[in-house]
Amino acid sequence: MQPSNLQTSKNSFLALVTGSAHRLGKAFALSLAKMGYAIALHYRGSADEAEKTVDEIRALGVDCLPIRADLTQPEKIDFLFSLVDEFKQPLKVVLNSAAVMPVGKADELELKDWDSAMDLNLRAPFLISQHAAKRMRNGLIVNITDIGANKAWSRYPSYTVSKAGLESLTKILARAFAPKVRVNAIAPGLVLPSDVVNEETWSKLVDKLPLKRAATLDELTMTLEFLIKNEYITGQTIAVDGGYSLI
Repeated sequence: MQPSNLQTSKNSFLALVTGSAHRLGKAFALSLAKMGYAIALHYRGSADEAEKTVDEIRALGVDCLPIRADLTQPEKIDFLFSLVDEFKQPLKVVLNSAAVMPVGKADELELKDWDSAMDLNLRAPFLISQHAAKRMRNGLIVNITDIGANKAWSRYPSYTVSKAGLESLTKILARAFAPKVRVNAIAPGLVLPSDVVNEETWSKLVDKLPLKRAATLDELTMTLEFLIKNEYITGQTIAVDGGYSLI
């Protein structure tokens, strides 16, 4: 689909969500669509899921353009924004959700797995934020980090370090881009089981939480809505973790 097919008269502002074909990224994209934002829906490999998500968003009466790009390649980020610029609506919200979580202890993790986490989880949000800040006025960038950024997860060293770096980057960009762009982060705890954690392990992790349950998607998206509405918050990471940070 080409940008010229967009019905751009319906929505006042545009939101870009990376990694939004499924899981948390999809929930954030749908939440923004329900708030009335046109959606630039980024995905990489999940074409079928992206198509379904686009259909769900358009069913809400909101413009949505799927954009396939490998964010580990800087030139593809340039391509992404060349399509974002085709929207008639001004870019208002950017949500950096795309991430990869390689498994492997520090003494066995391969270089490619280190690089893949750093390139997608940390460098890509930095480059995307640079592009976005040049286009935004009174805008908001939200980075999706992880409560693990403050933990010593020995099985996920590259992921943990990349998310810790993203929290630091959030503060740095908040200072650099103020006052015209605010930059914050949301650090989820246990929300959706991943492919690298089996059902038994997931249940044990949830049972350790003070609140004894995983977060709902609504509880994550409500945090995004709060950051959009409260324009006096910048440089902050909000943990939505059910008390995970306390254990």
